[in-house]
Amino acid sequence: MPAVRVTKEFSFEMAHALWNYDGACRNIHGHSYRLFITVTGTPLPDANHPKFGMVIDFKDLKSLVRDSIVRQLDHALVLYKGAERKSLDALKTMYDKVLILPFQPTCENLVLYISETLRKHLPDTIKLYSVKLQETATSFAEWYAEDNT
Repeated sequence: MPAVRVTKEFSFEMAHALWNYDGACRNIHGHSYRLFITVTGTPLPDANHPKFGMVIDFKDLKSLVRDSIVRQLDHALVLYKGAERKSLDALKTMYDKVLILPFQPTCENLVLYISETLRKHLPDTIKLYSVKLQETATSFAEWYAEDNT
């Protein structure tokens, strides 16, 4: 049976700052992100199975992405761990949801992080095809499996 691509869109709010950056994004600011996850697989051929004809149930894909990505990032302040330790510790005491990551939280790095995380959680019968993270109305970063083989 031929492969089919299935895409689900998500949205979340997130703040970040780019450490040592030479522009305005060095300041804490936020975005209304739109995240598009596309997986590929073969529709289930078993007529007796409740998921007959599906690559993946949209509800299952939604739960997987929400639990492994969106809940972590939504309404979080995301910063690079290389920033001044004292400042990071102070922010953690001021705000409830501060996420310190081992990389600069650019749109590009977040796409890589999301793709790596999701690939660990997908069933063996499903492959991650692409991740698109839209940071503003006119700016986004994308990851494609075919570019990373």
